[in-house]
Amino acid sequence: MEDLIAQFSFLSNHALQDKSFDPSTIEDLMKLFEIEAYKSWAAVELEQQQEVEEAEASLQEAEDYMDSVMESAMDEFRRFEEEMERMSKYELDSLVKTAETARKMGKFMENAATLASKKYIEAALNSATASMKSAWKGISTNKVHPS
Repeated sequence: MEDLIAQFSFLSNHALQDKSFDPSTIEDLMKLFEIEAYKSWAAVELEQQQEVEEAEASLQEAEDYMDSVMESAMDEFRRFEEEMERMSKYELDSLVKTAETARKMGKFMENAATLASKKYIEAALNSATASMKSAWKGISTNKVHPS
């Protein structure tokens, strides 16, 4: 391009000095400028296309890496979730077992309390019966109890 500009300057000076200068010479030079401009444009377009392809390749590489990282994170989450599930099931089973033991103990305590209250009532009845028999004996013999 610099050579064409130098040639154009030379021809421009020559045209100013020579009255018989043929203008088609400059037209030929202008066509060379046009060809050089198209070549430059094509080179820039090719360079841009290469940069686009490199950017797309980098983007694809980044997407693949992100997919890999996400898959790894999801695997780790699934393992964590399974571990939490296992731990919560163990804890639930433990609580159910403790509740069942407490229920059985409560049932046992209920039965023991029922039996104890029956024994108490039976003892109270026996005591009252004995007191009544003793009082009845005292009334039938006409003796008064000193108390």
